Amino acid sequence: MEKCEQLLDQMNLFYHDWTQEQDPPKPSSFKEGQLCVVFWTEMKRWCRAAVQFLISDSLAPRVACFLVDHGEQLIISPDRIRVLLDRFTEPPFRVKKFQLAGIKPTTLRVTVLEEEEARLVPSARWDSSATLYLLNLLKVSTQTEAVFVETEADCTSIQLYLTINQEKVCVNDDLVLKKFASGRDRRPVAVLQFMLCFSTLTQRASAASNWLPNGSQRRPADTTRAVETMGPSALSPACSLQRDHSGQSVTGHGVQTASPLQLLQHHRGQSSSSHTLTTSQECDVWKRGIVVHSALAVEPCSSLDDAPVTDTLRWILQKEQYILSPTDCCSWPAVTRGINTLIISHNANRPISYLYPQLTHILLGSMYTTCSVRPGPIAVLLCPGWRKVQAVYELLQQSRVGPVLRPMAVLLGLAKEEANAVKIPRNCLLVVTTPFSLVRLLSCHCFLFMRIAHLVLDEADRLFSVAPDQMSCILQHFQKVISSKATPSGSQQLVAVAKTWTSPMRDLLARHMPQPCIVIGVPEEAVLYGNVQQVSLLTQDSCKLSILLALLELNPEAGQKTLVVCGSQQEVEDVFKALRSRSLFCLKTHEDGPHELPQWRADMGPGTHLILVTTDQCLKHLDISDAMSVLHYSFPSSPGLFGRRILCMAQHFPNLAQAQVESRAGATRSVLLVTEKSARHVTGLVRFLVRSGAPVPPELLALTRDAQAAREDEKERRPLCSYLKSLGVCRDSRVCPDRHRLAPGLDQPQLPAPGFIEVLPLYVKTASVFLGRIVGASEEDFQRLSSEMACYYADRKPGASELLKGGLYAVQEDKLFHRVKVLRLSPPADRLFFTVPVRFLDVGKEVEVRSHQLLQLPERFHSLPAQAVEMVVCGVRPIDGETDWCPKVTIQISQKIRGLQHQARAVLRLGNTLFVDHMIRVSRLPGLKACINEYSVRSEILKSSMAENNPDHLDRLRALLEAEPSSQKWNSSRFCTSDWLTVNISPRKEEVPADAAQIRTVHVSSSAETNCDGSDRRFHPLIHWYQTPDSVIIRVKLINPTEQSCCFHADRVVYSGSVASRSYRADLQLQQLVQAERCSWEMKSGEPVLRLVKQQQESWDRLVSSKNIFVSYDLEHVEEDEDGGRDDSSFPEKKAVSYWNVSLDDFSCSSTDGDSD
Repeated sequence: MEKCEQLLDQMNLFYHDWTQEQDPPKPSSFKEGQLCVVFWTEMKRWCRAAVQFLISDSLAPRVACFLVDHGEQLIISPDRIRVLLDRFTEPPFRVKKFQLAGIKPTTLRVTVLEEEEARLVPSARWDSSATLYLLNLLKVSTQTEAVFVETEADCTSIQLYLTINQEKVCVNDDLVLKKFASGRDRRPVAVLQFMLCFSTLTQRASAASNWLPNGSQRRPADTTRAVETMGPSALSPACSLQRDHSGQSVTGHGVQTASPLQLLQHHRGQSSSSHTLTTSQECDVWKRGIVVHSALAVEPCSSLDDAPVTDTLRWILQKEQYILSPTDCCSWPAVTRGINTLIISHNANRPISYLYPQLTHILLGSMYTTCSVRPGPIAVLLCPGWRKVQAVYELLQQSRVGPVLRPMAVLLGLAKEEANAVKIPRNCLLVVTTPFSLVRLLSCHCFLFMRIAHLVLDEADRLFSVAPDQMSCILQHFQKVISSKATPSGSQQLVAVAKTWTSPMRDLLARHMPQPCIVIGVPEEAVLYGNVQQVSLLTQDSCKLSILLALLELNPEAGQKTLVVCGSQQEVEDVFKALRSRSLFCLKTHEDGPHELPQWRADMGPGTHLILVTTDQCLKHLDISDAMSVLHYSFPSSPGLFGRRILCMAQHFPNLAQAQVESRAGATRSVLLVTEKSARHVTGLVRFLVRSGAPVPPELLALTRDAQAAREDEKERRPLCSYLKSLGVCRDSRVCPDRHRLAPGLDQPQLPAPGFIEVLPLYVKTASVFLGRIVGASEEDFQRLSSEMACYYADRKPGASELLKGGLYAVQEDKLFHRVKVLRLSPPADRLFFTVPVRFLDVGKEVEVRSHQLLQLPERFHSLPAQAVEMVVCGVRPIDGETDWCPKVTIQISQKIRGLQHQARAVLRLGNTLFVDHMIRVSRLPGLKACINEYSVRSEILKSSMAENNPDHLDRLRALLEAEPSSQKWNSSRFCTSDWLTVNISPRKEEVPADAAQIRTVHVSSSAETNCDGSDRRFHPLIHWYQTPDSVIIRVKLINPTEQSCCFHADRVVYSGSVASRSYRADLQLQQLVQAERCSWEMKSGEPVLRLVKQQQESWDRLVSSKNIFVSYDLEHVEEDEDGGRDDSSFPEKKAVSYWNVSLDDFSCSSTDGDSD
């Protein structure tokens, strides 16, 4: 034995030797059974191995090898494999394979569509439940014995005996008795009995187990490295024994892979029952405020120690200090067993609350699919947005299942080319995506999703509300896949997790989740699940008792139990006396009264109405679940308390886990008495009544509107909601802490009037919101300030002696010095260095800087006001109903526009926020006088395919302005609706000729032409112009206008006309002077044509003195002259060149600008 160990150590040193002139050779090819040497990363040593099979991968091929001296299976790259030299083949292999003799595996087959009963059939593979059951037996056994039955070439069949509680159990027969296996004929052979240790027969660590990051420490021996599970008879090759050369003793090097899962220790032949738990268990679950309806028996776990997850995942959960909630204890066993499960939980927004048991089931039950010929994932996890996709994907990486499942996050835009370009690796088994992205994938790669066996709906309530059509398409595809004959029966699973119960979930359970397990851990959501009739009555607090008596005097035809819940002991006494005075059969209990109520437990005859008056404190100990009505004499102080009261009727809730829900005699009812003392709960009550479909009294609606207005009044000092500014609507005004109404003090305009401006974006917050400066009259002052600060801090950099909240300081970033303002100041007492949140006054961004980086700012640098301005690009929003921009788009826009000057058209200003509907990068051609429009920011956002048009953005902002009461409107015309420039993308046919593809009709209003009520509106027509040596020709793009007039001035021309009852007016301020008395106009081809005679015969760079988006150079006329050939003999050569250098500042209706609209 020692000689063998020495020889193996020499082999390890030989292959580790870096001083050799050349490395040991690598195998040129691989075949099954080939002996080689592989490097085991976890043990950091070279080991002998036998090749099992070759895995073809789109990225790189891999080889599955079995370590013949350790009993491990590795899947590694061919680069880590070396040829085994002959001298290292002498030691015998230390691992021998065993299997249980005389049995073969069985599985439970369920045919959903044919509605047949489940039956046991032979199987080629062991169920994961059988393997875990065997591991449980091994762990609780005190002695292990084996009898050799038969020896084959590479495996030995044994009869396994375990001593449990001083009783010897034959594992082979026990598996047959539990119907995990079926017996087969055994041939009598010579047997040999000997003792085995427990670690020898534990499940081996599989190939995926040792895929740990380089340098990571080995976990304790009681944690798992296995994610692939083999069955009991797959002790060959799943379980390995090591023998010494003498054959006298046997030792094991196996690693324990799974803790006992008691939920899996049930007889597979049991018939399903409608009641999930035993009476004691069901009572315990109800006490914790949980409703569990299941078609199959499920036993809850108690803690993380016996949770049904692999030991690797359990180790990660313990490291994260995750504590199982009561909902987790009831739902995890069902998810791990592969049961269709619907979970309503407070922690539904945390993927860790359901992901790990789901991974356990996928790993233990679906590992054989890694070698499947058909490509595509076996599991799809749907999330409501890109943020959740990223969170789930990061959690998958932390769970260390990446080397096995190869998860892939997919987020697609609107461009069909993106979906066509997606390449899903062959070894990718799990895809995390959104419903919209998955539908786009299915349209192009439908056949890659033909072996889906697991569909997980994260936050299912949001999925059905945001993408109902997409979810319907996905569920139809999933139904087709699981109904196909190619999919193994009973291997499909659908798990839906949500925070709230919604109506689409009933259809989900009925159509797509046969034999489900429903776990509702939110009591108030159980009310909606139970379809409890909700009644709300408005009354004064002094009249509650009379209303209650009127409700209880009705005599029911059938026996009925009614629960009256009061808020105090005194209320219980008052209500009880009033009911007894009416000769009603009632009981009472409170803190000082009896808690045993035998009358309530007794059977009731027809027409009997039993009333129990109690408090919330006593209700916790009464264990009542068979009430028919609950009357809330005192209004519940929280939704959870309201739900717990309703759970007293849980016995009468319909069980949606059954195939056919039995109709019940009489509906459960909940009556709420709403008084003036419960006014603060009105908003939540109305929201709940709307969700339940109950009628809402008009008085409650009025109270809700008043409550919402009061809540908005409390936010008057808060900033305006960022989503309201960037999208036109808040994502959730109920929980948003910011303001949703305009405040005269905060939203008073601080910026120039709307129009054309030069902007310089310096910091990109999102794809459509930037921070920067307006390049205007104060630009020189800012540049002077920057140069003075650079000179001041060039020689010395005095640190801030004292930090004050709201104080101004300087910070150096790169080579520039910036003015900053301290936002908050809370330095820790025991730390010398700390971070301080500051706002850059001239950039706008808010970041945290270290306290020692703040420099003293002299007073002379305080005088210039903050230059930072917030700029919002209007008319765009994220796709797929998202409220936040994908980081990919934000990064792309930031790289393109940051630090570059742009021309923008401002349409609205609120406070320090400027809204622009056009933002264009204009560049001058070097060596020429011409300018070009490089790109439109709005077009670039839309071009990313992760954005779409938001046509209602400006309209919603305008409605916000007009919704202000007249007493609160500002006395500035800057905030009238006349400041709005509305672009009509679809021009009228009578205004635009058929061949003018670039023409748009743009409505421009100004205070001089349009009043705040929108009367007397005028439109600006499109102007095309070109020039000759002595004149300028202007073509007004209107068809057959009427009521025309044209006035010529030396530096100005004004045209007006009407088309189809619309008034048009163009007031053009000319760049050069003209001879007004010689100018004229006429109609040509139904269009007005104006001829302006130049005072000096020279070429014009542009028509108007300032840029006008409605004026563009007539390129068609230029091309016509070039094609016809013009006579340039009258122009000197130099002048001809200058003549054609026309400024493209007037080309504002170019294709780039047109795309931006």
